Amino acid sequence: MRITQTIFAIGALCASAAIPAFAQDAALPSGTYVDQYGTSFEFSLCGEDNTDLCGVLTNLEGKSATPENLAFVGKQVMRAEQVAPNEWKGSLSAGGISAEATVTLVSEDTIEIQGCRAGILCQTLAYSRA
Repeated sequence: MRITQTIFAIGALCASAAIPAFAQDAALPSGTYVDQYGTSFEFSLCGEDNTDLCGVLTNLEGKSATPENLAFVGKQVMRAEQVAPNEWKGSLSAGGISAEATVTLVSEDTIEIQGCRAGILCQTLAYSRA
């Protein structure tokens, strides 16, 4: 189950469609965020107009810390394009795993990531600013 959560979390960090006009209304999601299990990401705005959301996987804990998954630590694992104020959408393909995702900055200190595989198996995880 924990590996599935990590897959969804990482999957939540990739992108496919942008609407840059929203960037000026969005709060700034830049910083380190960690989930209840200790998995963390460093998020920053990126792209030509600084409206994309990029994330580097900075730590994995527990059952998800397999040699295969640890290969992604320290690497940019996402680039999501903004679709609304404080919301980015995208997809991930890493290590043969792919997921569609929505990343939402729900408050100054909380990001929620909803990852979906096969369009029906979805899960939302919350990450708090470290």
